[in-house]
Amino acid sequence: GGKDRRSGLILTIPLCLEQTSMDELSVTLDYLLSIPSEKCKARGFTVIVDGRKSQWNVVKTVVLMLQNVVPAEVSLVCVVKPDEFWDKKVTHFCFWKEKDRLGFEVILVSANKLTRYIEPCQLTEDFGGTLTYDHMDWLNKRLVFEKFTKESTSLLDELALINNGSDKGTQEKERSIDLNFLPSVDPETVLQTGHELLSELQQRRFNGSDGGVSWSPMDDELLAQPQVMKLLDSLREQYTRYQEVCRQRSKRTQLEEIQQKVMQVVNWLEGPGSEQLRTQWGIGDSIRASQALQQKHEEIESQHSEWFAVYVELNQQIAALLNAGDEEDLVELKALQQQLSDVCYRQASQLEFRQNLLQAALEFHSVAQDLSQQLDGLLGMLCVDVAPADGASIQQTLKLLEEKLKSVDLGLQGLREKGQSLLDQISNQASWAYGKDVTIENKENVDHIQGVMEDMQLRKQRCEDMVDVRRLKMLQMVQLFKCEEDAAQAVEWLSELLDALLKTHIRLGDDAQETKVLLEKHRKFVDVAQSTYDYGRQLLQATVVLCQSLRCTSRSSGDTLPRLNRVWKQFTITSEERVHRLETAVAFHSSAEKILQECPEQPEAFNEMEQFDEIEAVGKSLLDRLTVPVVYPDGSEQYFGSPSDMASAAEHIREKMKLVSLKKQQLRQPEATTPES
Repeated sequence: GGKDRRSGLILTIPLCLEQTSMDELSVTLDYLLSIPSEKCKARGFTVIVDGRKSQWNVVKTVVLMLQNVVPAEVSLVCVVKPDEFWDKKVTHFCFWKEKDRLGFEVILVSANKLTRYIEPCQLTEDFGGTLTYDHMDWLNKRLVFEKFTKESTSLLDELALINNGSDKGTQEKERSIDLNFLPSVDPETVLQTGHELLSELQQRRFNGSDGGVSWSPMDDELLAQPQVMKLLDSLREQYTRYQEVCRQRSKRTQLEEIQQKVMQVVNWLEGPGSEQLRTQWGIGDSIRASQALQQKHEEIESQHSEWFAVYVELNQQIAALLNAGDEEDLVELKALQQQLSDVCYRQASQLEFRQNLLQAALEFHSVAQDLSQQLDGLLGMLCVDVAPADGASIQQTLKLLEEKLKSVDLGLQGLREKGQSLLDQISNQASWAYGKDVTIENKENVDHIQGVMEDMQLRKQRCEDMVDVRRLKMLQMVQLFKCEEDAAQAVEWLSELLDALLKTHIRLGDDAQETKVLLEKHRKFVDVAQSTYDYGRQLLQATVVLCQSLRCTSRSSGDTLPRLNRVWKQFTITSEERVHRLETAVAFHSSAEKILQECPEQPEAFNEMEQFDEIEAVGKSLLDRLTVPVVYPDGSEQYFGSPSDMASAAEHIREKMKLVSLKKQQLRQPEATTPES
């Protein structure tokens, strides 16, 4: 990279102790001298032969070899000698002797005196200079440049061959070029290498060295820059043309592939695909049969899905080519796209129609099976004899029966809807859907659907008739149990009335008026009991009629009726006793009150003392009756109220009897005093 005072390039030849191959050195010099431009060569070279580590004979041979390699370009040869070992006279005499023959001046100089001939800034550190130089870095850059030059030149030839062959457009050319259509190296890689090399060369041109000292680029690098730029420009131009050629060929190849794939899809869909659908027309006669047909149809759909996926991919490719906007291909692409879409949509519609038909058939058979199971359950329930324990269980059974019948009605309605929907789909199954007349196959399907619906209707009608009979019987049983329950309730009510009569109807009244009121209330009380008894009798008579109708034995004839009669007999006896006591009390209170209310100034009214005796007799009879229990036909006895209640009622009667007795005594006193006077 250094220059002498004449601006000539400096060439340094370092020699070593080992044997130096003159052939290799000659080749190396030839290569190095080929790098500079002719203008640089015209300024001549200054050659520095570093012989400090070599022998004189080797140095002499190298100097003589320079005459044969670069005689015209060499202007000065500086042989750097070692400090000792060489004979100065011999060496000086030899070089002086060969000066005219060599054609250039040869001088022997020590390393420290080399600056007399060359500026220090143009010498490397090996010779005491300041020129920065990294041989390995220069070598690596040179190798990159050589590789780039070789690859780019070869690539340019290949791209030019490909591009020119494509321009001719003949089939023979295309066939011959197709064999070597791809370049031997990647153009992108070569371009990237060239840009990196150019960037490195330009960076070294404007930046200093790593040490920060200003550095002038070597002439070979300055010379390499325009070469690299020129090669890059040519590569970009040829590569751009190559990309366009590839794009056109790729588009043509893609179009041909699309045409081939489109015809494959169309031929399969119109051939094997349509044939598969032609063989599938039935709907099955059960859930299992419909499911088997659905599974078969899914297999057919799976095969179609693979071709539909190809259709989607082709459609996207065609759309991409249409968006590219190449006028010459638009018509052909649109025609392919339309043909492919028509066939695929028609086949997809047929698949969807078949799938919907099978789904409707499966739903129809599912509803039919559910309805059949419901009818079987209802029939089984109707075939079992009803033997409920009470009216509530009958009501529950009747409710369950009605719910099942309602469920059957809804099921039959759903079956009709599903069947009609399925019939509508079958009627819309035109011959174009499968490519043949399917009237015969459709008739079989229609007959099957109508047969299933008619059979379900007949079974449902038979169940309805049986439900009507069972409903009537169960309603009669409900009425029977109701009558029995109400009759038992009537017995309970009558028993409660008897209990109330014995425990609460105790008072006999403090006077005649109150006793009459109690007597009137008692009669009304008896009327209520009589109505209760009559109601129970009517209910028991109704149970007899219902049992005869149902041909069953009533439990009331052996249980409820005797209880009703027994309670009523007890109530009648008790009521008569109550009436007798109240009537006796009325007579007692009326007579006593009449006597007590009479004025003592009218003694003529009490001339007959028998009235007092009669009142006393009635009062005693009433008191005696209060202590006597009511005796029933079965020998059982019952008292009115508690002993304290009876004692209270008797106390009122005794007090009134005392008043009557006192009145009697008052009336007798005047009769006793009259004779004395």
